[in-house]
Amino acid sequence: MNKQQILRNRPVGVPDEKTWELIETEIPEVGDGEMLIRNKFISMDPAMRGWINDARSYIPPVKLDDVMRAGAVGEVMESKNDKFKKGDFVFGMGGVQQYKLTDGKGFYKVDPSMAPLETYTGTIGMPGMTAYFGLLDVGELKEGDVVLVSGAAGAVGSVVGQIAKIKNCTVIGIAGGPQKCNYIKKELGFDHAIDYKNENVRRKIHEYCPDGIDVYFDNVGGDILDHALTALKKKARVVICGAISQYNSTDGMKGPSNYMSLLVNGAKMEGFVIFHFADRYSEALQALGRWVAEGKIKTEETVIEGIENFRDTFLKLFSGDKRGKLVLKV
Repeated sequence: MNKQQILRNRPVGVPDEKTWELIETEIPEVGDGEMLIRNKFISMDPAMRGWINDARSYIPPVKLDDVMRAGAVGEVMESKNDKFKKGDFVFGMGGVQQYKLTDGKGFYKVDPSMAPLETYTGTIGMPGMTAYFGLLDVGELKEGDVVLVSGAAGAVGSVVGQIAKIKNCTVIGIAGGPQKCNYIKKELGFDHAIDYKNENVRRKIHEYCPDGIDVYFDNVGGDILDHALTALKKKARVVICGAISQYNSTDGMKGPSNYMSLLVNGAKMEGFVIFHFADRYSEALQALGRWVAEGKIKTEETVIEGIENFRDTFLKLFSGDKRGKLVLKV
């Protein structure tokens, strides 16, 4: 049988126990051109909260009574697809379920000898590629830039900071709590860390960036985005990757009040999603894999086991009760 998490209701605010239902269905038969994947690790990402809203976005919302959408890495158990064979390991939108039947579109092979499988849900996967393209292309990173990143201990932010250090930049990370701040400084090599739970974020930004910020990589939105806007240099770039502080709001999104800083500094603020760079995935994966192999990028995953624990694991995305990439082991 195939255990699946099905979207039953669209939540207002924090998803509750009625949002998803765990069911069992028969494992489907493999037809011509198809393959059956046994999911091993499911990628837990803040974007999943937006996918269950019935709202216009860069991707259609998950339909009610459908399997919850999620990236997953798994093993091909049976294949009638010429591009994949039994025993291959692949990553794609496998969903929150044990087995995925697919024609292979959107899936690509991964090499378990190069890195642990769970790493392909994070650093050598969508979050890592998000950091790569967001910082280098959207953020137009230049050597010597001063880079500020929020959500710095998370899957995307931790890679953003490390890529910036590879490019000889000064990096300041914003994270929640002393443990995470010590992690990004002592283990990941950030120059400074700001504890948003215990420090005055605006004051610390100006202390660590006395001449201003060249690139602000924003994962959280809200007040922290507002604080960052007060410290922009001329021609600064603000990369809008996410707004995790806003996803479960019942009062609507809070926009920035300090946006005039963009005008007076001739700066720009640009949003993006990883799908905009689909034709260049291989470029990013090769670079990230090389940096990991060389020890220039450190990886960390918080792995929770059991598909029945999906909702509780999902909520850790917003509670901060994790470090690095959050992964559900099936």
